[in-house]
Amino acid sequence: MLKIENLHAEVDGKKILNGLTLEVGAGEVHAIMGPNGAGKSTLAYTLGGRPGYEITEGSVTFDGQDLLDMEPHERAAAGLFLGFQYPVEIPGVSNVQFLREAANAQRKARGEEALTGGEFLKLAKEKAALLRMDMDMLKRPVNVGFSGGEKKRNEMVQMGILDPKFAILDETDSGLDIDALRTVGDGINSIMRDAGKGVLLITHYQRLLDYVKPDKVHILAKGRIVKTGGPELALELEREGYEEVV
Repeated sequence: MLKIENLHAEVDGKKILNGLTLEVGAGEVHAIMGPNGAGKSTLAYTLGGRPGYEITEGSVTFDGQDLLDMEPHERAAAGLFLGFQYPVEIPGVSNVQFLREAANAQRKARGEEALTGGEFLKLAKEKAALLRMDMDMLKRPVNVGFSGGEKKRNEMVQMGILDPKFAILDETDSGLDIDALRTVGDGINSIMRDAGKGVLLITHYQRLLDYVKPDKVHILAKGRIVKTGGPELALELEREGYEEVV
């Protein structure tokens, strides 16, 4: 579903990704772990199409399409979802308004009928309940006044409503307490994995992987994948640290 070959990328003239190669199939969850500055967030932003991230070499294919030849909104319409490490606040725009516009924009791009107000509210209630989020929170401005954990759960609700084919989740576990971690993990499994979709899960810690069991764990260091293993690799990292394992 997602195939990255020899990807090189730089930001402000500084080379960050150095020949990264990775392939994630449909229905698979791959975790990427690595020390600070390894290039994890750069990989996420590059795949999402964030301006300022320049690809100098390599290719990325998503669901049979050249991902790097697409604009960010085209990537989203094709079924790519990016969950941010630091979700932004949008004062004056309610969650409900934002999500209905986003969902219908993507449906239009795919040639599908727009959701009516009633259809959208039914869908929003279903996804909010899955993440144990009160519907009143969806009526508030996007992420304004939310705690770190609430922002991450809100993003999972967004993911459920937009229904992507593939999700790149950048440190979704940061800011979550134990209960919220379990809720978000269950949400990822229900919305993505159980539906046969792909997930690239970027994390510093093994704890989320207790709930979202990865098919593979990759260690990213100095802009490339340096080691790949199963879930046991994350446990080894937890015990030994990056320097010892790498």
